[in-house]
Amino acid sequence: MLAATPPVALFIGGHDPSGGAGLVADIQTASQLGVHPLTLVSALTDQDTENVFEMRPVDPQFLETAFARILADCPPACLKIGLIGSPALIETLARLLAEHPDLPVVFDPVLRASGGFEFGRIPEWVEAIRSSLLRHITLLTPNLAELAALAPDAATPEAAARALQDLGTRAILVTGADHEPGSPEVMASLYRDSAPPKIWRDLRLPGAFHGSGCTLAAAITSLLARGFPLERAIGTALHWTHVSLLHARALGRGGQIPFRLSLFR
Repeated sequence: MLAATPPVALFIGGHDPSGGAGLVADIQTASQLGVHPLTLVSALTDQDTENVFEMRPVDPQFLETAFARILADCPPACLKIGLIGSPALIETLARLLAEHPDLPVVFDPVLRASGGFEFGRIPEWVEAIRSSLLRHITLLTPNLAELAALAPDAATPEAAARALQDLGTRAILVTGADHEPGSPEVMASLYRDSAPPKIWRDLRLPGAFHGSGCTLAAAITSLLARGFPLERAIGTALHWTHVSLLHARALGRGGQIPFRLSLFR
């Protein structure tokens, strides 16, 4: 008996040769969560598990043509954006998303690698994201550093999240925050509408990881593609990502790579 046709999600991001982050993480995550991944490469990178050393963005016109062609052939139920590659690509994606207002979009705003490499002139990228892209985003998934970069005038994480809501983003999931100094837990806070934040807590894991943010955002995207409501998708993805980090392997000299387990059969 043939299996039912899986839901489809589109992932736009950079290629990480180590397989820990970027589109390889997206493909592994979607496949383990029962979703067929479509992919568009926004940038090639020279990187390992420790850091990025060079990035080469794709041509915006090439991405635009490929985007239109694959959406016409295999319409996705959800879309995830990771590393974009250049301000010109940010503007291109904003224009493309404006043509598909009903498509849910998860944006993991990759600005700097965990090893310190900056993917571009961050103020220029932030301005392009704030002015053109955020109004098209269903869920933004910044860590604390990315949140601070996107809302530099905000005094607190909550003020930053609310400021980004004012720019049009419908929901913001802030990840990686301690809920108190020295706590053995980490938390993720969801800001949507004007309601108090929804908070998830989990135990802090020892060591460093390469690709945890990509994995979480890809998991949320995949679960939204499967029809999960937003809060259930986030809660399930947080737990699944935590388990993937529990089973992470040290394959290189840098952060451990999540081992992504199958959730649906």
